[in-house]
Amino acid sequence: MNLRLATFVGLALVMVVAWISAFVVWRAAEIGELVAPIDQRGFTQLTAVTVGTGGSYENPERMGPSTAVGWAYRIVLVDVGRGVCEGLRSARIPLRQPSIVLLTNLLPVNTVGLDDLLYTGWQQDREAPLRVIGPPGTRALVDGLLRAHAGGGAGLVAALPLPEAGGRIDVVEVETEFEEEIDGVVVRAGLLPGGPMPALAWRFERGRKSIVVSGTGWAPEALESFAKDASLLIHEGVYIPPVDDLEDAGVVADPERLAREAAVHTPLQAVGGLATRAGVEALALVRLRPPPFFDVQVRSIVAEDFAGHVYVPEDGSELSP
Repeated sequence: MNLRLATFVGLALVMVVAWISAFVVWRAAEIGELVAPIDQRGFTQLTAVTVGTGGSYENPERMGPSTAVGWAYRIVLVDVGRGVCEGLRSARIPLRQPSIVLLTNLLPVNTVGLDDLLYTGWQQDREAPLRVIGPPGTRALVDGLLRAHAGGGAGLVAALPLPEAGGRIDVVEVETEFEEEIDGVVVRAGLLPGGPMPALAWRFERGRKSIVVSGTGWAPEALESFAKDASLLIHEGVYIPPVDDLEDAGVVADPERLAREAAVHTPLQAVGGLATRAGVEALALVRLRPPPFFDVQVRSIVAEDFAGHVYVPEDGSELSP
């Protein structure tokens, strides 16, 4: 009996040790995935990666707004919201790879990740300045950011052998129009007037494929014209509930605040009609804020006015038009 008991205990100990060892190996591999260097990511066709799909309100399931558009080994970011570095890592894009940041407007939700991208990417040996292209006011934003971090940036240079150019930002402000061919892709800016600040939408064209990214809810007619016949439109769809529905649910809301939000965002109930009038083939909805709580609800609302494909991407989703 004692021998059987000893054998049983011995086997149990072996199983426990094996289980612990397996867990340690799994955890080590998981940590390695989090900290190991990432190879540059390449794309065989024009592709959008929704690095962050959240909006201006906190959302633990979605990072702040940022979309990567990639072709070959070139990656351009449209907007850099909160958590952009973590979002890039999750999307398997090294921080030093994005070379250009395009800003849709200067609302903080679109820009708060810029200093993180600059300085964290610099520590991954970015060798060239980050290029930032945006509406008027972009230069003042960048100058203020660099002044705010001047002491810390000098400390990094003193402490680490970092490429000096990797800590700089080259700024281009777009006041009227912008068009540039980058490695075979034509990148154009479209003005979205009439809001509380200057705003742009961005269009990427390669052959017959085109991607339009917008982060601005005002000037729907201008966006419709700029996005005409695009293969993919990436735009917001913010659910702004009617005041009566909130009152029926016992929620106290400020009608004036809701009206103001509707004036600067594209309501979920209106984005399908916008996409239809623009004649786009597919629509990807980002900057989402619940309710609705399920993707099928979002698609059903948009499908009332839009017959094309509707994507409700998560952070890190890959979309190829």
